[in-house]
Amino acid sequence: MKLEKIIEITATLRLETGLHIGAGDSEMHIGGIGNSVIKHPFTQSPYIPGSSLKGKIRSLLEWRSGKVQEAPLSLNDFKDGNEDVKQILQLFGIGADSENDEKKLQEIGVSRLAFWDCSLNKDWEDKIREDNLLLTEAKSENTINRITATADHPRQTERVPAGAKFDFKLTMRKFESDDGKRLLELVLKGLRLLELDSLGGSGSRGYGKVKFEKLMVDNVEKDLTTINPFE
Repeated sequence: MKLEKIIEITATLRLETGLHIGAGDSEMHIGGIGNSVIKHPFTQSPYIPGSSLKGKIRSLLEWRSGKVQEAPLSLNDFKDGNEDVKQILQLFGIGADSENDEKKLQEIGVSRLAFWDCSLNKDWEDKIREDNLLLTEAKSENTINRITATADHPRQTERVPAGAKFDFKLTMRKFESDDGKRLLELVLKGLRLLELDSLGGSGSRGYGKVKFEKLMVDNVEKDLTTINPFE
């Protein structure tokens, strides 16, 4: 496989609603929030892990393909020659398995996409800190008792607030034998699906609505709103 180019996709990822991507805390401090967001260990600034973006976009594209199952798609799901499955595997990769068909492995090749962690946009973060505002918010949650109409099990969830901006970066390797145009189209459809769905936890409660602004593909601006991800 000959590598022909690496396509760079950049954007400002803006939160339209609060975002919660958990830090996996092992303990809760008295008076603290029990469900905190992931933060950089040195700066304590929240960020969006590339793995969260990759997992959610892959999941949405697998649902779109109609081949979704409990585990991520694998080489075995490419038995019928489904082109959507093939392109998803080319973009996101496949797990190692001693029973994988060597010929099909060569046809799929290595994963094309690399999702980078998204740090807070420096200008946005600097302004928030200059104004002595917080980078996160505490969202109160509870369960309503249907019989007594009272709030049970009150809790707080930490979120990055609506309006926050992150620097988004994604790269795609283009090999000589690839249908680069179709692969790139599928990537953009995945980004559009993410805009239409949600990122992080509690999407059904309105969390995690995101918008890609000033999206550039190799310095050429693209408008995701013109893309129909279901075509």
